[in-house]
Amino acid sequence: MEDVLDVYQRPRDGSRPLVCLDEFCKQLLGEVSPALPARPGRVARQDSEYVRHGSASAFLIYAPLEGRREIHIGPEGRRTAHDYAHALEFVAMEMFPKAERIILVEDNLNTHCDDSLYATFPPEKARELASRFERHHTPKHGSWLNIAESEISALVRTGLSERIASKEQLRDELASVVTRRNQSEAKTNWQFTNEKARIKLCSLYPSVQI
Repeated sequence: MEDVLDVYQRPRDGSRPLVCLDEFCKQLLGEVSPALPARPGRVARQDSEYVRHGSASAFLIYAPLEGRREIHIGPEGRRTAHDYAHALEFVAMEMFPKAERIILVEDNLNTHCDDSLYATFPPEKARELASRFERHHTPKHGSWLNIAESEISALVRTGLSERIASKEQLRDELASVVTRRNQSEAKTNWQFTNEKARIKLCSLYPSVQI
């Protein structure tokens, strides 16, 4: 926890951008009966019956100091090691190709390691990508420390509350929401520091308990 909080206190450095990464899943639901247009003065109504079309996972990549977020859906549309490896490739080659090093905050999912890169790419490329990242993992049961989680919450509230039937529609909806938030230059005002943690979470520090 303290390692991640220290990372958040670092000043912005364009050559070493801070990136928070997290996955989220959306259940794909289609309509059985098409929604009827709302009558004047009345709200639109939606049939409670729906058809399941599986689910799709996406990676939210958020650079909080830049006020920039991107969505990446991997080749399998899930959260496999290969999807994760392609997400890191997107960060390194598309988002920050000129960065000296990318400071990466992520949770402790078993795919969040260099093994995923070597399982997906040739050794030379895997090594090149691995060397671009400085990894920092949130503690077990402490994924709330990843700023990307609060950004996912904002995306869900603003653009993913309705039924979405396909991966293509999901991709379009996410792109629209992300574009709006990037254009508004929405940023995160993170206030939780190690000093506050030692007060609010004093049970984790036996030596300072009264």
